[in-house]
Amino acid sequence: MENQFQDGKEEVIEAWYMDDSEEDQRLPHHREPKEFIPLSKLSELGILSWRLNADDWENDENLKKIREARGYSYMDICDVCPEKLPNYEAKLKNFFEEHLHTDEEIRYCLEGSGYFDVRDQNDQWIRVAVKKGGMIVLPAGMYHRFTLDSDNYIKAMRLFVGEPVWTPYNRPHDHLPARKEYVEKIINRGGTQAVEAR
Repeated sequence: MENQFQDGKEEVIEAWYMDDSEEDQRLPHHREPKEFIPLSKLSELGILSWRLNADDWENDENLKKIREARGYSYMDICDVCPEKLPNYEAKLKNFFEEHLHTDEEIRYCLEGSGYFDVRDQNDQWIRVAVKKGGMIVLPAGMYHRFTLDSDNYIKAMRLFVGEPVWTPYNRPHDHLPARKEYVEKIINRGGTQAVEAR
């Protein structure tokens, strides 16, 4: 399943190493010179990604196949923007706190765009830009954070196996079983396999 629906993925998902600037989190934060990384590097970190048809997601057979294969029974859609999200600034600040979840974080961008920041094996930040049509799965136990870009808007589908649990565990939470499993499968082994859906 991870190797399907890959055509044109680089047009809706790209990644680069981040600088250390404290400027507005919504800026791209490229290093100088820019250090783009291939999407295969994300796969090494256990991240799954696809390009899907966001204009017809209700009827998209590829989305249905992914949901069935990975057991994503729960789905909702959320708009993240100042006009539609209550307590927008506070929520965006919370999303940007480095954290992990004990389950996968699955997001499918239906409109707009945003940044998922993840840690590589050497604990360096990688910024993953996701645009309309991009779907990304962050494995359980991976430290990450999210922010909008300077357009301040994303409409995202959230998927989950079973009833959703959105609990963030801010770093450090290395004692959690999900983190230990992620470190063992991905970090300690050089990252060559996707973590099973939970």
